[in-house]
Amino acid sequence: MTAPANLSSDGLAVRQLADRLRALRDRTLTEVSRVVVGMESVTHQFLIALLANGHVLLEGVPGIAKTTLSKAFARVMGSQYQRLQFTPDLLPSDVTGTYIFDRKINDFVLRKGPIFCQVLLADEVNRAPAKTQSALLEAMQENQVTIEGTTLPLPRPFMVLATQNPVEQEGVYRLPEAQLDRFLIRVNMGYPGHDREVDMLKLLSTPTAEPEPLFSPETILEIQAQLPLVHGTEALLHYIVDLAEASRNHPDLTLGASPRASLCLLKCARARALLDGRHYFTHEDVQAVSLGVLGHRLIVRPEAEVEGKLVADIVKELLQSVPVMAMS
Repeated sequence: MTAPANLSSDGLAVRQLADRLRALRDRTLTEVSRVVVGMESVTHQFLIALLANGHVLLEGVPGIAKTTLSKAFARVMGSQYQRLQFTPDLLPSDVTGTYIFDRKINDFVLRKGPIFCQVLLADEVNRAPAKTQSALLEAMQENQVTIEGTTLPLPRPFMVLATQNPVEQEGVYRLPEAQLDRFLIRVNMGYPGHDREVDMLKLLSTPTAEPEPLFSPETILEIQAQLPLVHGTEALLHYIVDLAEASRNHPDLTLGASPRASLCLLKCARARALLDGRHYFTHEDVQAVSLGVLGHRLIVRPEAEVEGKLVADIVKELLQSVPVMAMS
């Protein structure tokens, strides 16, 4: 696909933004790699979610630097960062905050919870019961929290990085589909590989400086506001909907992609194009983000799971079965 020939003033602005973002992407990957080795792909997906104004569900076994990576990413973003460890006895008020009585002024005052930040690391989110998990839902969807009947806005931009351990499943509360759907993408973190792990040992053998902030909250909000201006043909919109409809009719799935999933595919494809320095997106951008966007939204039939079918295999089948229309 080629770039659109005639550009409006908005098109010129987003093209200039794309040129700037590609350099920022490379610098971000470099800064984060000063702290965490071998996580360029994960950091890139974090950036996609940030530009698309979404949240990330981060899965991986313990000890692969999920927390360290999240903290380094928040610092590069120049954002206010909070970490909250989810436990079975965590209460909703521990997340959102509560009103306490102040004897000095003889009145109730709000003690804000850790959710009042710009990047929240919700560590092991599936260890908390459903009532506490639900405290995140309003914040993730509406960018606000309600405490004892009072609705308060959250700082902007606001991003949740939630982690869960895919191996240890005893004593945890499985995230319901409605909550999973609030996450823009799911990222699976694997082991770094032999050479990267050796690089990690070398990195930790010498003092390392903290990564430098490259963004600011104002810059992030500016980018998010211009994301809808990234060009895409109508054929690409049909392609996204065709993928969603194919998932709803797939014989190995009990639940296919919702219209929200289609919207998330569009947002992530646009964000990926911007990070690659393009003011237009293609079907390749849609395909590249499809597993992260659809993987946690599709439910595989038990019979297919017994046969060894994985959600990644089904997403691959969907991409192979849906034809790419001619795009001008």
